[in-house]
Amino acid sequence: MSDPHPLTAGLRRRGFLIGALGVGATLTACTSNEAPASSANVAVAAGDNAVAGTPVTIGFSAPAADHGWIAAIANNAAAQAGQYPDVTFEAVNPTNDVTQQIAAVDTLITKQVDALVILPNDGSQLTSLGRKAMAAGIPVINLDRIFDSPLAYRTWIGGDNYGMGVSAGTYVGEQLKAKGVTNPVIGEIAGIDSLPLTQARSQGFADALTSYGFVVGPRQAADFTAQGGQRVTANLLQAAPKLDALWNHDDDQGIGVLAAISQAARTEFFMVGGAGSANAMRDIKADNTVLKATVTYSPSMASSAIALARLVAQNKGMGDLVEKEVPTSITLASATITKENVDTYLALGFES
Repeated sequence: MSDPHPLTAGLRRRGFLIGALGVGATLTACTSNEAPASSANVAVAAGDNAVAGTPVTIGFSAPAADHGWIAAIANNAAAQAGQYPDVTFEAVNPTNDVTQQIAAVDTLITKQVDALVILPNDGSQLTSLGRKAMAAGIPVINLDRIFDSPLAYRTWIGGDNYGMGVSAGTYVGEQLKAKGVTNPVIGEIAGIDSLPLTQARSQGFADALTSYGFVVGPRQAADFTAQGGQRVTANLLQAAPKLDALWNHDDDQGIGVLAAISQAARTEFFMVGGAGSANAMRDIKADNTVLKATVTYSPSMASSAIALARLVAQNKGMGDLVEKEVPTSITLASATITKENVDTYLALGFES
């Protein structure tokens, strides 16, 4: 999950960041929510950045791993830190309580770690904490959910929420256009509507559909859980006796969405998922459900955040860029995964 950043034109694969960080492209899959560090999405530094530098301690904080994507975030961060002999990784206990997260990160600031990687429960509520760390001389890598002020972080890295919507809408539009459907009923199962990331995903979806002359039909918001997805989808299906297409924002949530669809015995439409979970990709490959595609929002961004934190703390730049310093903002691209290219992405999936 993330806050909106503009769609990066021409970047159709999220893997572009690997080369830019000056690291190798050897990636393996995260196989479960409790996966050992060695099975997470990591890459080893290459070129000048491979040389061990000044030892640094990187603090890390994220929400509780009660969601497959968040679990993969934590696994990937720890695994990436383990690739560097010059990095000490200090993670505080994950929590979904904003007050507890603030207190935990405060301990890392007091310890004067060399850099912080923070995926906040709520970017707005933790902005002051980011500013406190920056004022103390501790560079903050803001992961995914963005703080309210650029003064609260050194670098932001995350996925492209608006781009997810554009990718999903473009796939839906192209499929319906190819089928000759002129007045389709297009459903949407969103995430949490109060979050900017959900708003950005929905806006991108609606904008992309507009270019085909289509509009979003029945839309309901869930809560990024399988239980919420199942409940909300059951309601939407009851209210919509016919659908041509459905976009679900989140593949973890999609477990419940697919369960509701199966229970309702509805097969007249196709579905697009979101985030790129391994189980969603396996369903796409098997081609035995309504799920025909998913758009990426990879938790491998946590691995890249650790790599960035190391570079910033050691006053290094990104190996393939001319500039001497790490950029202040990096938006990863959102690719569309279908049966035709799923094997290319399957190893990068996370387990819901």
